Amino acid sequence: MAWQRCEAEREAIAGWLKEDVPVVKIADLLGRRGVVVPERTLHRFCAEELGYRRGGPTVPVADGQPGQELQVDFGRLGYLTDGQGRRRLVRALILTAVYSRHMFVWLSHRETLEDVIAGCEAAWEFFGGVFAVMIPDNLSPVVASADAVAPRLTDAFVDYAQSRGFLIDPARVRHPKDKPRVERAVTYVRGNFWAGEDFRDLADAQRQAARWCAETAGMRVHGTIAARPAQVFAVEEAPLLLPAPTEPYDLPIYRTAKVARDHHIEVARALYSVPGQLIGSHVEVRADSKLVRISHRGRLVKVHPRQPAGRRSTDPEDLPAEKTVYAMRDINALLATAARHGEGIGRYAAALLEVPLPWTRMRSVYRLLGLVRKWGADRVDEACRRALDAEAVDVGLISRMLERATESAQPAEPAAPTATAGRFARDPEEFAVNRKAAG
Repeated sequence: MAWQRCEAEREAIAGWLKEDVPVVKIADLLGRRGVVVPERTLHRFCAEELGYRRGGPTVPVADGQPGQELQVDFGRLGYLTDGQGRRRLVRALILTAVYSRHMFVWLSHRETLEDVIAGCEAAWEFFGGVFAVMIPDNLSPVVASADAVAPRLTDAFVDYAQSRGFLIDPARVRHPKDKPRVERAVTYVRGNFWAGEDFRDLADAQRQAARWCAETAGMRVHGTIAARPAQVFAVEEAPLLLPAPTEPYDLPIYRTAKVARDHHIEVARALYSVPGQLIGSHVEVRADSKLVRISHRGRLVKVHPRQPAGRRSTDPEDLPAEKTVYAMRDINALLATAARHGEGIGRYAAALLEVPLPWTRMRSVYRLLGLVRKWGADRVDEACRRALDAEAVDVGLISRMLERATESAQPAEPAAPTATAGRFARDPEEFAVNRKAAG
């Protein structure tokens, strides 16, 4: 009778086998359709009628201590239609406890640092704590440069690991035996959870994945440990985990930026000043929600409060002294500079800036200070006093007053010199020739 039921579902079973759906999951899918078949009979039908063959043997690897090791890997599950009607690849970040085999699955469309950290944060909540050691595959958000002995990790993930208190021990490239627990789990998740299911969207798939981890994967009798992973985890591992995070992780932005000629760098569409000697250099930036830390060749050179897009944070010490006042629109400093040259100049500068937007008149004050350099403070101060008495506030007027005063003070041109007798000049009569007397 069971064989006949399998024969009636031959086309559906063959389709599932073609999609690499495990026989165990096929039995579950048939049960949902009201077709109950013993698993051994289904295995025999798939092998004899449809050519199904089991996988080869595996090599056992010793387990670690309870609550110590968590193996992590990304696996491709399949395609899902998103809210815009696009079919997108779904990846699963699978985190498997080595000792108990209890696992958590986090779904995403990408394989970025944000996705890895989001999956880890969700895993700590699911497990109720943090494992002491994480053994990831050579994920690009985690491992910057793979090496069998001394792999170089990304600064961003090291920062995260330190904030949560766990160590990172990456697996070697092309060495699946370094993390066999999670390697086996990828196939299991793809076949038992994903295959044959129809999810509304990624959020729906994630909700069902968490429930599947707790109720199906966690409560099955694992073939190796001969126990239910969730129960082993609750009794032997959960009490030994590090405390779970109580606050969300403040994910920083890591960038390399070039210092522009205006002494600033751009981070997330906001500007931050850098000391002038670094113009043209590349600096490393770490920006979280509160602070922006700027380093050059491993040395911290500047810290700024984080600014929203379109704003800037400028330290006057980073700018040239002669440009700081104008760049910072420091009206008080400009007035103080003008007053140092004379009381009249100071009052005239204040009158120039007495407008609703005083920074728009700063150039007029700079022109006034230019007149001080050209004509001297005393003459400009006197001209400013006279202009204020006449209630004439125009720096161009001060310039014309100084030029006219200079023209009127110049001496008249000397008269043309009169002809004077030369030292050796002769009397004109001596040149007269009396030709008759000579004759």
